Formats: sequence, structure tokens, C-alpha cells
Amino acid sequence: MLLSRPATPAPLAERRPVTTTHHGVTLTDDYGWLRAQNWQEVMRKPHLLDAGIRDYLEAENAYTASVLAPTQELQETLFQEMKARLKEDDRQVPQPHGPFEYFPRFVKGGQYAQMCRIPLGGSPDDATVLLDGNAEAAGKKYWDLGGAAHSDDHKLLAYATDHKGSELYTIRIRDLATGADLADEIPDTRGGMIWARDSKTLFYVKVDDNQRPQFVYRHTVGTPASDDVLVYEEKDSGMFVGIGSTQSHKFITIEVHDHDTSEVHLIDADAPDSPPRIVAPRKPGHQYGVEHHWSHLIITTNSNDAEDFRIVQAPVHSPGIESWREIVPHRPGRLIIETAVFENHMARLEREDSLPRIVITPLVGATEVYRDILDTANEHSIAFDEEAYALGMSSGYEFDTARIRFTYSSLTTPAETYDYDMATRERTLRKRQEIPSGHNPADYVTRRLFAPSYDGALVPVTLLYKKTTPLDGSAPLFLYGYGSYGIAMPAAFSTGRLSLVDRGFIFAIAHIRGGKDKGYRWYTDGKLKAKTNTFKDFIAAGEYLAAQGLTQRGRIVANGGSAGGMLMGAVANMAPDLFHAIIADVPFVDVLNTMLDKTLPLTPPEWPEWGNPIESADDFATIKSYSPYDNVEAKNYPHILALAGLTDPRVTYWEPAKWIAQLRARNASDNLVLLKTNMGAGHGGASGRFDSLKDTALNFAFALAVAGKAEV
Repeated sequence: MLLSRPATPAPLAERRPVTTTHHGVTLTDDYGWLRAQNWQEVMRKPHLLDAGIRDYLEAENAYTASVLAPTQELQETLFQEMKARLKEDDRQVPQPHGPFEYFPRFVKGGQYAQMCRIPLGGSPDDATVLLDGNAEAAGKKYWDLGGAAHSDDHKLLAYATDHKGSELYTIRIRDLATGADLADEIPDTRGGMIWARDSKTLFYVKVDDNQRPQFVYRHTVGTPASDDVLVYEEKDSGMFVGIGSTQSHKFITIEVHDHDTSEVHLIDADAPDSPPRIVAPRKPGHQYGVEHHWSHLIITTNSNDAEDFRIVQAPVHSPGIESWREIVPHRPGRLIIETAVFENHMARLEREDSLPRIVITPLVGATEVYRDILDTANEHSIAFDEEAYALGMSSGYEFDTARIRFTYSSLTTPAETYDYDMATRERTLRKRQEIPSGHNPADYVTRRLFAPSYDGALVPVTLLYKKTTPLDGSAPLFLYGYGSYGIAMPAAFSTGRLSLVDRGFIFAIAHIRGGKDKGYRWYTDGKLKAKTNTFKDFIAAGEYLAAQGLTQRGRIVANGGSAGGMLMGAVANMAPDLFHAIIADVPFVDVLNTMLDKTLPLTPPEWPEWGNPIESADDFATIKSYSPYDNVEAKNYPHILALAGLTDPRVTYWEPAKWIAQLRARNASDNLVLLKTNMGAGHGGASGRFDSLKDTALNFAFALAVAGKAEV
């Protein structure tokens, strides 16, 4: 192994035990002092962090830097490799909207995208730059564009930026004729915004003091933010609020939701002063989304026990659930993920047997008559033949169009962007991802295996490796997992991971329970009281790959981030001998303490995912049984690298800091336990596209070093 312990010993956090009692059980937290009492202020002003906490985090950073110092050359090599695979002057395919086409592009050497437009049918080489991210980010340690939206008259651009990584976005409005920003400035927003049809009214979501999106406001261009009108206030701190619009642009949508329940309110985009109108009042466990087609609403819903969702229609004038009429029935195992409605077609993205497809259905057309509007006899689908692949669709800006755009890729195939004519079924390749340094898909193999879990459930595992990689058990394996919130892990192309597989690693994605890779039941079987299925599935995937001779126990490097970082902490406790190393990115590892703290930004909305240990003794016991921080024991742990962000509002910096302190105090092995905190970023790490590659290079260098592949 290239790494070794430096002469300076690893930091040892001071133990300051604090005890609390819940449901008759006493908890002792030795490192709770790492949670800054003024954390809300720190999100806005990082320099206000307590000096003692800052000193400890900086000491951990210095120790990690010294341990990883021998990999600096490798990190630079990896960074240059990954950078060479990026087309630096890349751009997306322009999306038409009225007289213009809009698209983001990058320039050589630029860390951030430029927002551009051209006249309809014009050349992208002659684009007008509406917003230059590189110029906006100049001189700032962190810069993130939370959202951007042009007005319907194409005269104004609203955009939102965050300069700290704390996800507190300020909205500004730019005059596209002059390129100058107006005086309008709206702080502490969620980052998204929607224009009304009058091109002078803007809707946005504002957060409360605990950074929860709870308020929808209406802003009139040219007026101070203090005059903005509160349109909707959510009283339940366990619900999030978002905004959107229907594809027809007829309605602005206010979307209220947690992980189980949703509620949609509509505002007439032609009458922005009108009050929101509810579609169907929230009911625990009922989720739905709304689109619009002339006199009807098209609603994707899990009502009537439609676990994998169905589609119904309802009159605009009477949208309540009593008026819903089914047009696409529920079919168990076929998960409807997304629905887009155009003037003459409906497109839905769905997944079955772990593979996605797009289904196109012609619509009968505009009608005031309440009847079925789908021409199911002429329905058809778009799918591909690889064992595993990723497919996404983009509905663009327009309603009166027969064109939909989709992107296809696999672990071996770079992304291909197509325009698809839903009427003629003609497919036009608009862009193939270019790898400047070269890439031959034929040099690599993608496979889909199914690993039996402890209870017989078959866990899909997607593999990527070079054809020359020996499959005799000698290869190290990089096993990635997430498994929460119903988020499926697509088998999509990534330029970065080629640096691992080119050096002899087998790369694997375990599509474990807690995601929706195999339908909605795959999600519910990995949450709340069934949460440990997520961890057991991941362990089963690693054990199965070793049993198949693809690798060996103790040759696996595991990786996951955020809730996937919780997975990393759990499997480190449950099966430490299976893994040689674990890389946990912004890991959610202090689950019990976080779910007991209702002041934190995500805690109340997260109770449907993990349980409410404040109110329920059973939920308390369940979470306590697997919470990584609370289950660290005196045992031999694998090498561990944890990464955190100081201004992260999702997984606060103290979670990985406390976890690493606990591990270092109790780890009985000589393996490395490392923490790196980005003192100038949040949940997503470094904001620039090249700086983010440096984060990946650090992770991969660590994996290669501990696996004995650093010299390759």
C-alpha cells in the first residue's frame, strides 16, 4: 500500500459525554460538542464557526492531507485523465422556444456553464451569452447556479445563485436587451422560479429560519422583495414546498410533499393574481403529479392501491378525486416514473424488470367532451437491447410540438441525445458524447447479474470492467450503492470511473432495496422498519460477486454518499471483513441524533423515510439498531475515508466528524480512518466542473492506493 501513517499522530477528539433519555433508554454522545450551537448562522456566515470546532476540523484535514501526500502525483494523473475525457468546449443540444433556442455551453478552461440562445434555426456558434457562469463566479471560492428561467416574452432572465454551498439562493433578474441586472434581489430562496404568462410576475419558494422551503411568494418585476405577496404558506414543518408548471404553460403548480404524500395547487398562469386552487387534498400515503391537456388534467397517481402508479384524467373545472377517470391502469411491477403531455401526444417514462422505456400514446385532441383522450391502439415504446442502460426524457419548453428529446447511455456507451418525432416515429441523433482522449466501447464489458439476498430477493448488480481484466478473483472491486428515498441508480455512462477500470478494478452498482429499481415495492421494502434490507442487500451483492469468482472478500472498496453514506457506515459495522476500504461521501451516519432533533432542516420531512423516534418507541429502537454512529464497536474496521462539507444543510458537517472520532477511538485495526471537510462548500462538494473532478480523483487515488494499484 502506498499510504502510511505520518509521524504526527491522528487527531483524537476530546470526549465530552452528554446523556439524554428517550423512551426509557439512555444515550451517551461523547462528541456532540462538534455540533455548533449557532449552526444556522454558520450556514450563512461560515466564519462564525466556533474556533475549537474549526481547529479540530482543520487538524483532521491536515492529518488526511499528510496521509494522502504520497498519492498527490496519482491524484494529478487521475485528474488530468478525467479532464482529458471531457470536451471542454461542450454544449447541449439547443431547445426551441418560440423565436429562439436555448442551451448551456462550456468554453475551454471554463469551470461553469454559459447560458446561451440563438434565433430559431440559427447556428450555436453564433450564440448570444445570457449568463456567463465563469464571469459570475470570478473571485468566489464557491458559486452555484440554482436555477435560471427566461420570461415568455424572452426579454428577461431570472436566475438564482449560492456563494457558500449552503443552498440559500438569491434570485436576480437580468434585462436581456442590455445584459444588466435589475435592482430586484430576492435572498434566502430555494433556487427555482416560474414566470407567469405576463412576463412580469415571478413565483418562487422562500425558506424559513431552519432552511425548510415553506413559502411561495409572488414577485412583480421592478418592485422590492419586501413588497412580494405571500401566495402559499405550509404550516406542517414535515412537508416541503416546490413550484413548477404544466407542459402547456397554462398552470403554475405548487407542489407540497414529503416522501410519502403529495398535494398540488394550481394557479392560472394567465391570471397570476388569482388564488391557488387545490387539485386533491393530501391524504397520507397518496402521491400524485399533475399535467394539463386543454379541458382536462392528466394525473399520475398511486390512488386505489396503484403501488406502481396509474394515470387518470379529470376535468379542469372539477379536478377532485371523485372526478378521476382511469386512462392508464396500474400494472404491478411496471413503475410509471414521469409523464409529459403535449398537444397531440402523451409520453411516459416507466421501468419494468429494472429496465427503462419511453411509451408514446397519441391523444385524440382538444375537446370539451369528457371522454377518454388516449389513442391506445397506436401506442408504441422506445427501448434498447443492452443488458443494462439508462434512459431519460426531456419535454423541453413547448406544448404544441410532436418532438420529444431523450438521452440514452450505458456503462460502456457514452450518452447519445435523440430528437424523436412522436407522430412519424422518426429518431434523429442530435449529439453523441465526445471523449476527446478516446474511448472504444468494445474494450469494455457491461453485465447485469442478480445477487440473492438473505431472504431470497434478487438484487440487480450492474458490472463494468475491461475485457482484459482477469475474472479469477484477483481483481479489486469498487462497489457503489445508495438505496434510499426511492431513488433508482441508473446504469449510465461516466467518464470518471474509466480511470478505475483501466487500472484493473471491476466497477459495480448494487441496485439495492430502498430505491425503485424494481418498482415501488422495492422502495418500501427498504425503508422504515425494513431499512436493514438495504444494508443486507449490499452485503449480499458483495458476497455474491466474491462467490462468483469476480473478486474476493476483503478486496472490495465500497462507496456511497449522503444516504448512501449511511449505507457505508452500516455495512462497516455489520460486515467489516467483507470490505478492504470504505469511501463515504457526506455520509448520513448520525441518524438517531438527527431524527431526534426537529430543529434540523430535513428532520421532520424525513420521518416518513426513517421513522419518528421522538414519538415512537418502536421507531427509536429500529433506528438505534442500525444508526452507524451509535453502533461503532471495538472491532477491526476496514480503511475508511469520509468527506464532509462545512455548509452542508442536508448532512451537517458534524455527522461525519463525530463518526470518524468514534471510529478512531474504537477501531481495533491498524487501518486508516480519515476525514476531509471542505471548509468552503456544502453537500455537493466543489462547485466547478474541474474542481469536482479533483474530489473524484482523491477518492479514486485512495481506492487505488489501498488496493495496491497506485503504481499502474
